[in-house]
Amino acid sequence: MNVHGIGMTSQRTRDRLIQRLREEGISNERVLEAMRNVPRHLFVDEALATRAYEDTALPIGQGQTISQPYIVALMTQTLLAGGRLKKVLEVGTGSGYQTAVLAQLVDEIYSVERIEPLMKLARKRLRELGCRNVNIKLSDGSWGWKEHAPYDGIIVTAAPAEVPPALLEQLAPGGRLIIPVGGPAMQELLLVQNTDKGLSQERLELVNFVPLVRDST
Repeated sequence: MNVHGIGMTSQRTRDRLIQRLREEGISNERVLEAMRNVPRHLFVDEALATRAYEDTALPIGQGQTISQPYIVALMTQTLLAGGRLKKVLEVGTGSGYQTAVLAQLVDEIYSVERIEPLMKLARKRLRELGCRNVNIKLSDGSWGWKEHAPYDGIIVTAAPAEVPPALLEQLAPGGRLIIPVGGPAMQELLLVQNTDKGLSQERLELVNFVPLVRDST
């Protein structure tokens, strides 16, 4: 598969994005290399491919978005700051872009997505890119994926009003949870750590994610 493409999807265009991420404070070289390797233009509609390496969120249909590269890099860097991650839960597969970045950096990913067309497309893309350490299922993300818990890291790509208790319960000792929390007016990106003294919480920055929708069933 030719993942480099031409024109706006060229390696030079990707390198410019990586340089911008460095300037914005992303310093983990493994994260930057993973971001450089993932062909973001394959995770957006063809009509938007020329904008794939801009540092901006883009629509992916079904009222959802592919996250801004800086936010993907920040969340990934923060997740990895606690050391090696053997098992990670991702809530909100979406386009599969964040999943593809993480797949290069952790041993095993369990990802849940509640919108079936998005889940099927993400699974297809990730398979074509050779991401063999990713498991995806159709599910309401607020419940996590209990069968494979506990997780060394949990990353949430949609914003609930508050942290779902099920996700806290599925976090391993020493584990890290990165999650945007808030309403339409304001959301904060939080780092929750499961320490010896209990759960600690740190605010990272203000963000803007689609809401995490909980199914009523």
